[in-house]
Amino acid sequence: MSSFPSRVLPLSLACAVLLMLAGCQRASAPAASSPAVVAEPAAAPSPPAAPAATADGPIALKLTATDGSTLDLAAHRGRWVVVNFWATWCHPCLAEMPALSELDQRRQDIDVVGLAFDDIAPDALVAFLKQHPVAYPIAQVSMDHPPAAFEPPAGLPTTYLLDPQGKVAKRFLGPVTPQEIEQAVDAGAAARS
Repeated sequence: MSSFPSRVLPLSLACAVLLMLAGCQRASAPAASSPAVVAEPAAAPSPPAAPAATADGPIALKLTATDGSTLDLAAHRGRWVVVNFWATWCHPCLAEMPALSELDQRRQDIDVVGLAFDDIAPDALVAFLKQHPVAYPIAQVSMDHPPAAFEPPAGLPTTYLLDPQGKVAKRFLGPVTPQEIEQAVDAGAAARS
């Protein structure tokens, strides 16, 4: 009987750690709202066996940002690009957005773009971004047909670091800091020289 309490505490701690590592994952099915941006036409989604994010070529993605501008990853060639999948309901996503915005402003060799992987109505997303402004462009992508250029996020936030040639250099699952991104950029830049 005295061994029961001593088992409960380690088991409780293990469960808490697993929940924290899981990041933000939405259990409910997405609502049927029309996103501000659909990365793919209404055609059938590409087969999941060979997503472009694992291919050897540069990532191709062209979307309309929430401010109406064009977000084209090809326009960022020659710079490192941070592609951050996030959602309005994801607290770790919201916590890292100000730091990503500061990184985008501070480092001329690093561009940040946000992909709102969210079923929020387009006008509600624009209103949300007025309350949580960032310096980088954000486009909304369909949860039903996410962009084929990347694997669908297993959890949020999910962040891809693209090298200056537009290829995936690193993927971060869960919150990421500017320091982690800068370490990956600096290591990648040193390896290329």
